[in-house]
Amino acid sequence: MLVIVFGVGFVGKPLCALLEAGGHRVVPVTRHGGDDLVGCDITEPKALAGLREKVGHADAMVHCASSGRGGGDPLERYQALYLEGCRNLIRIFSPARLVFTSSSSVYGQTDGSMVDEESPAEPLTETGRVLLEAEEVVLGHGGSVARLAGIYGPGRSYLLKRYLGNEAQIDGDTPEADGRWINQIHREDAASALAHLAGMRDDSRIYNVCDDTPLQQRACYEELDRRFGRGVPEVRPPDEGRARGWSSKRVSAARLRQAGWRPRYCSYFEALDDDPQLLPSIMAS
Repeated sequence: MLVIVFGVGFVGKPLCALLEAGGHRVVPVTRHGGDDLVGCDITEPKALAGLREKVGHADAMVHCASSGRGGGDPLERYQALYLEGCRNLIRIFSPARLVFTSSSSVYGQTDGSMVDEESPAEPLTETGRVLLEAEEVVLGHGGSVARLAGIYGPGRSYLLKRYLGNEAQIDGDTPEADGRWINQIHREDAASALAHLAGMRDDSRIYNVCDDTPLQQRACYEELDRRFGRGVPEVRPPDEGRARGWSSKRVSAARLRQAGWRPRYCSYFEALDDDPQLLPSIMAS
């Protein structure tokens, strides 16, 4: 099977390695190329048409490119990369099946409820609404959507970095508040989920991608305090202006498990214990 991976970054790089180890031919694509990577901007139809001429027929594509934190209007970046990018990929590489990496931030629940793929998706931000529109485009053309929880891994852990940097807080209005729920996925498990979906045939559904252990802020920080002895953060009013919106829900990946996928790290603290690169890389940064 020939798979084109658009966005060979934090998740895309291990994804390519997994696909190749599985015997698939992989075309790794980034915007600017270099270092054995193919350069192609998915927001440019002419560039994609040129890539199609070079690689020919593809069996599957994975869109895991990141919008980054560059300049300009974030909403415009989302529209160009995700919505128009998906449309371009489908139009130029059809009938190759597309797997699109969306985000669990499209769930806007704030009551701590458990959400699955049948739960209402009502994003709290304009960028989240763009993701939802891109999902509809992909599903309408027989593709699959992976709604990823917060991604962490070697060199990257928003949760731990904020805690060690004394920037963390428990969201709430009273000193006894337990805070919001946090949903995460290790990058290796995110990559394995995308590889699993790329290999599925005739499947056009949404899949949540997260570990088995949502964490409530207070319990999470109490465990970090036990490990690092830096105390438990104060309770403060939630920042409802967060880039992905303020929500509190527990995300279930039961559908993906039923499809045969299993995470290597079932919880964040399991990864801290068992991934030999994770903690040292965060401490070093």
